[in-house]
Amino acid sequence: MSGIRQVDTHKPLYSLAHLTLINCTPAELVYIAARAGYDAISPRFITMNVPGEFRPSPLNNAQTRALKTALATTGIRVLEIEVARITEDCDPQEFEVALELGAELGADHMIMSAWTKRRDDRNFLLDIYAECCDLAAPFGLTVDLEFPSFSRLRTLDDVLDIVRAANRPNGGILVDTLYLHLSRIDIGELLHVPPEWLHSLQISDCLPGIADTREGMIQLARDARLYPGEGWIDFAGIIERCPPMNYSIELPNQSRVAELGYEEHARRCLNHAKQAVGSACSKRRASIQITA
Repeated sequence: MSGIRQVDTHKPLYSLAHLTLINCTPAELVYIAARAGYDAISPRFITMNVPGEFRPSPLNNAQTRALKTALATTGIRVLEIEVARITEDCDPQEFEVALELGAELGADHMIMSAWTKRRDDRNFLLDIYAECCDLAAPFGLTVDLEFPSFSRLRTLDDVLDIVRAANRPNGGILVDTLYLHLSRIDIGELLHVPPEWLHSLQISDCLPGIADTREGMIQLARDARLYPGEGWIDFAGIIERCPPMNYSIELPNQSRVAELGYEEHARRCLNHAKQAVGSACSKRRASIQITA
């Protein structure tokens, strides 16, 4: 069964990632997710100051109260919190408020990415990542390091190196199907990742061409992702090579939002994702039966 992970009876959660509807507050994200049929949300408790991002701090008292009310009313859960960024002036202690709120709301993971500019700062990245893992551990959260193709850590090998060297029990890696594609990563490399480091898969699709500039990749990643199955990404191949995980749908596309509205865009994201995952899992089961 080389190249395929085993199947189990895990029933995945489907989470609505905040970047999909970045203009919404966390509470608004909850209500939309509930009406569209999601199980969870992946809210941004740490602002990134990207274009279109909602203005009120998600950690102020009013926003927190509204979010708690929305979660209690709908039964939606919080899967992971976003996004702790490693920058040159990063102080991991500043993430503690978000970690505390995430734990209070039942989150399991915090997503982290690196945005320093120097290529010789591996030890700095390692120290910050390890400290964040230590801060998150008492709250019961993993710290899942991702590799956006226009960030400091751009490949699966980059994040594997940091997580392996940190050697923290709550370390993890976040895989985004778009960044696998943009970084030209052979999906067979996913088999090199210890299964206990993989907790959720961020899902979106794109056309086959790969932008050849950083600006082009940013524009695609933040504003022009496609519904799963509309584009080029091999979801069956990716899912075959990963352990059973939860799925976070990160699919910003402002033209679709303008055409369909927040809720219908979120609903179509979910429906396409479930179709893609269902098809992939069926192929996976068939492959294992053939090789058994």
